[in-house]
Amino acid sequence: MTGRGGGTTADTFRIAEGRLGDEPTVTVSAPDGAVRAVLALRGATLLSWRVGSGTAGQLTELRELTDGYRDEAELLSQDGVRAGLLAPFPNRVADGRYHHGGRDHDLLPGRVGDRTVYHGFAREAPFRLVAATMTPDSARLLLRSTTVRPGRYPGYPFALDLEVEYTIGRRDLGIEIRATNVGETTAPYAAGWHPYFTLSCPIDDLVLQIPAHTLIRTDASLIPLRGKEALLSLDHRPDMDFSTPKRLGPAVIDACFADLAPGPGGRSETVLSDPATGAELRVWQHGGYMHVFTGDTLARDRRGSIALEPVEVPTDAFNRPELATALALEPGRRREFRFGVAYVPSVARGLSRPLSPPAPASDPTP
Repeated sequence: MTGRGGGTTADTFRIAEGRLGDEPTVTVSAPDGAVRAVLALRGATLLSWRVGSGTAGQLTELRELTDGYRDEAELLSQDGVRAGLLAPFPNRVADGRYHHGGRDHDLLPGRVGDRTVYHGFAREAPFRLVAATMTPDSARLLLRSTTVRPGRYPGYPFALDLEVEYTIGRRDLGIEIRATNVGETTAPYAAGWHPYFTLSCPIDDLVLQIPAHTLIRTDASLIPLRGKEALLSLDHRPDMDFSTPKRLGPAVIDACFADLAPGPGGRSETVLSDPATGAELRVWQHGGYMHVFTGDTLARDRRGSIALEPVEVPTDAFNRPELATALALEPGRRREFRFGVAYVPSVARGLSRPLSPPAPASDPTP
């Protein structure tokens, strides 16, 4: 990877620094203007991903495909965790407490009443852009944060270096999040992504396909049931079975889907389609689970977009003994989680065809 901004010419992707209020950002754009992505350095957060359809020289207007934070106040409020990178845990930790390494840990010490804690610390951590590579077909950005240290975050006395690598192609966007344990004790760790996607507003007429066999059952607080009681075959919940494409309609969903069927190359794909235009968004991931949230409680534009969240583990993983080995990140070890999304402006074939991912221009394989 070249140095920051290295290799940029008139025929390659470009990068520019900017601001969202007082928050630093970087903007990546294709040489012909057919792609534009904006990232905030706070949380290495994707703010906007706009892509044009058509061919070179005949591009349509850029289309916004994500529903990210629109101003500094939204970014700082973190309402909805729009496009947040989730580490060292995705979703909730029940009561803000967990047991690890023979000790009890409290993520909200002294807090009474509502003790809900969501989605880790990375989404608000300061990142630095440390390297960038630009080619005619893609841009790769490497961002790094070293803020997860003992004493920085209550209840998490572990030391992690975090890296996020974005690969932005002409119609696809890949992300790899990497964590290295630079401390002296084993840390519990898992990652995920919380993007909101938009093809039409509201989302009711969109069609969703999830290659899952199992639903994670939860209690009223959306905490998974214990052990195998949490695993429910979707054969018993046809209303939640999206293994074949299904219109969302008025369905209210905040649920995790498991046992994702891999496609070619080991990638699982969740497909969001607009039958009115034939456009598709294909959210891919290597392993893990797919959490879906229909945005019914957002402060802005409820049901205006849908969160399709690739996650390594389900909610409250820190309190699930069967996941202890999977979570354990030993000193000196590194773990990666890869995921992303491809945009298909129009689809000639029927929506009921088997999942077969297009070959992305820039799958972020190291």
